[in-house]
Amino acid sequence: MRLKPAKRLRGRLTLPGDKSISHRAAIIAALAKGTSTLQNFSTSDDCAATLRCLRALGVSVELHESILDVKGVGLRGFAKPLDTLDCGNSGSTIRMLAGALAAQEFTTTLIGDASLSVRPMRRIIEPLEMMGAKISSVEQRPPLAITGSSELHPINFQPTVASAQVKSCILFAGLHAPGNTTVVERRPTRDHTERLLSFFGIPVSTEEMPNGSTRIAVHGPAQPSAREFRIPGDVSSAAFFVAAASLLEGSDLRIDDVGLNPSRTQFLSVFGLLGLPVKHKILATSGGEPCGYISVTAARTSNQPSFQSANRLPADLVPSLIDELPLLAVVGTQVVGGITVRGASELRYKESDRISATVSNLKAMGAQVREFDDGFAVRGPQPLHGATLQSFGDHRIAMAFTIAALLAHSESELDDAGCVAVSFPEFFDLIQSVVER
Repeated sequence: MRLKPAKRLRGRLTLPGDKSISHRAAIIAALAKGTSTLQNFSTSDDCAATLRCLRALGVSVELHESILDVKGVGLRGFAKPLDTLDCGNSGSTIRMLAGALAAQEFTTTLIGDASLSVRPMRRIIEPLEMMGAKISSVEQRPPLAITGSSELHPINFQPTVASAQVKSCILFAGLHAPGNTTVVERRPTRDHTERLLSFFGIPVSTEEMPNGSTRIAVHGPAQPSAREFRIPGDVSSAAFFVAAASLLEGSDLRIDDVGLNPSRTQFLSVFGLLGLPVKHKILATSGGEPCGYISVTAARTSNQPSFQSANRLPADLVPSLIDELPLLAVVGTQVVGGITVRGASELRYKESDRISATVSNLKAMGAQVREFDDGFAVRGPQPLHGATLQSFGDHRIAMAFTIAALLAHSESELDDAGCVAVSFPEFFDLIQSVVER
């Protein structure tokens, strides 16, 4: 795809349903009693993989445009699938569904594409085996053969890597185990699972510890009840539009009905600290999730940042910004002081090595950037020129560098635009609807 520079972004948008919420809501609805209706369900390939796996497990799942009806089968109602369950490119599918499968009295094999097949799974294998499931793998990577147990027991587990997917996996398994299943987080991660479990009728306790950690627990066995709600627009998808509008003078953009969960909106605060203020307001709650609008009116100034140490992102913010870090590297090229990110080694284990991919593409556009084992340092402000950009088959790299191309001084070319369908198939159409050249 050829990408031309933009003058500004103007207009109003609504976005497809939040991918993170859609995965979790579909799985919880499948474990519930009764039929749940989920409006504005994500159109992403990743969420389609979750639905495909649920159907193979005997769950009635009907998607009409963006409205999903799920007829729940109860905690132990999954049927043994006739074949392997293909999770495609979705780490959310394989990690979170594994928690529910750990309590089923049969063996299920979860597979994925080439990218998913090299992603680390020890982080879920260890706690699920502690609870009583048996899991075989290839060097702790997919395929995963999960032999569930009807006698799971609760655990108190502290993940070594901050991960909402790992937390969700353990809590889903904990729904089936008698007693308190507890996850202790040293750094907070997105809390969609806790909010959704509460909305579906499962009490979740959250306790702040004296050492700054957070203890999250469910008491099982606990049966969810069917619910109906509208999934807010995906705020991670909104981030790309917000970045472009913030940096292109004369932009005037509003995004409506978008999720504003505090565990997902840290990038808005970071934009402000980088001298790019963005307005947002919570107007309602849906499915336990706050939602409202984001608006950007860009009047280009000196963009004086407020970070105390040369725009170095505080380490405690990294887990809540993990999806936005490649985009923040692009933003860093345009602001005084640039941006430095450390403590983000988890980026190397996403759909691509996102540290290497980000640095490679920035260098192709003429940017000065330094790569570390656990992050990068981007000089700013500096001009970007058009280049041949590589997505590395990674949707977030493709979208981040589409935004970089809009900011560049000449035309760029993106090698694999189709990979954005993993999370946001409408991305390019929506960009075209608000870009002015």
